[in-house]
Amino acid sequence: MRTRSTRRSFLRIAVGTAATADWLAGAHLPRVSVAEAAVSTGVAGSLTTNRADDVEPLVRLIEGTPREKLVEEVVRRIRHGTSYREIVAALMLAGVRNIQPRPNVGFKFHAVLVVNSAHLASLSSPDEHRWLPILWAIDYFKDAQAQNVREGNWSLPAVDESRIPPAHQARAMFVEAMDRWDEAKADVAVAALARSASSAELFELFCRYGARDYRSIGHKAIFVANAWRTLHCVGWQYAEPVLRSLTYALLNHNGEANPADNDFTADRPFRENLRRLARFRADWASGTNDAGATSELLDVLHGCSASDASEFVVDLIGRGVAVQSIWDALLLQAAESLRRQPGIIGIHTLTTANALRYAYGAASSEATRQLLLLQAAAFTPMFHDSMRGRGDIADTRIRDLKADSSLPDSEPAALEQIFSNVDGDRERAAQMTLAYAERQPDPVAFMRLARVLVFLKGRDSHDYKFSSAVLEDFHHLSPNWRPRFLAASVYNLRGSSADDNPLVQRVRQAWQA
Repeated sequence: MRTRSTRRSFLRIAVGTAATADWLAGAHLPRVSVAEAAVSTGVAGSLTTNRADDVEPLVRLIEGTPREKLVEEVVRRIRHGTSYREIVAALMLAGVRNIQPRPNVGFKFHAVLVVNSAHLASLSSPDEHRWLPILWAIDYFKDAQAQNVREGNWSLPAVDESRIPPAHQARAMFVEAMDRWDEAKADVAVAALARSASSAELFELFCRYGARDYRSIGHKAIFVANAWRTLHCVGWQYAEPVLRSLTYALLNHNGEANPADNDFTADRPFRENLRRLARFRADWASGTNDAGATSELLDVLHGCSASDASEFVVDLIGRGVAVQSIWDALLLQAAESLRRQPGIIGIHTLTTANALRYAYGAASSEATRQLLLLQAAAFTPMFHDSMRGRGDIADTRIRDLKADSSLPDSEPAALEQIFSNVDGDRERAAQMTLAYAERQPDPVAFMRLARVLVFLKGRDSHDYKFSSAVLEDFHHLSPNWRPRFLAASVYNLRGSSADDNPLVQRVRQAWQA
């Protein structure tokens, strides 16, 4: 445990203008520019049949190297010129080939889901820090791979080339297979689509099926968003195995009877919301921002059914309320849920809302966007139902959170107090964060420090998934609501008093070797 003076020195360095490379042991890492780590060009065209042989040796290295040696070996490759995109692509391919998204699209499969979150953390970091989240994700993959071996050593099978349909039949076959929950037919259909369809066409299909059912507490929608965003980074020549894994994950129904022939609770909102689409106004996307309507929806979401939530959203659209005001309520309610019951379900209210909000912004079809909005509303009460099975839920409202007026005026001192309280008194840390965010409309230093602490002290995939989601969605809210959203985030951010992850020291030693 560090002394208070050491912690204070670190915090002052981290929130100031000076780089934190020495503290992060990143001073010797080659810099990764934003251009190298950002979205790759040409993603709007058709997917290629390239089998990604260019990174296959690196994939095999990640698959076959023991965990205790892998980070050091990857660092050696980086020092000899292996690029950021090659590393991320190989990690994603190793994940989808070696980690089964069953019996739940979570658990060990977080090794795949976290790749994009680590990438987003890298994008938001100074150049010299961009390797650290990716190296953490590589190490984390080995733990998931070992668990997969213990559970039967599943691997993504080779596609049955003899059954792949012609390109002009692939879309219809895929839709039929997904609607009927037919894994074998969907697998060959998506392989054909990966070789012929555009990324935009495929996204429209997958984001609808990713939001189709509530099973896996939102991980299906998260996988869709994270898969697409990772492919945007590394290139669409790697799409086929990723999309095959994604299809297999979306068709998981927890061993229940075929959902196509039943009316399970997890599927019902989607079917109801398909019928609600006919009630959207023609100019539904051009409403008026209304903070009062946001508060109304927050009140409804505090204790309603999935059907009631979607119905109220349709009513607000009919009243001319802007979609932005609706998303404000959905994101705030997700943050409120975490505050009411900190833990795994509360975390996923936010990471799922982030995935659905991303899909909403990236989809081109009006019907798809409308459906995603309604599903996001319906999922909120379903998360509450899941929380009830895990213990008490505090009867608190995010609008009732009070700012701590005792917070120091100095920004470094304020941040020191906030993150020192995160590990012991999260409610006080939230009150302090609210006071800080109300006087810092653009809390760059807070976000920088939050990410640094995840790099240093994060040990779980949710540290990366959660922090990347909430720090991104802060900017998706209307400015008047942002401080409360940021305040609730401290219920799952890392504090300054937690022990460091030993992996940081391994990275330092590898780069100094």
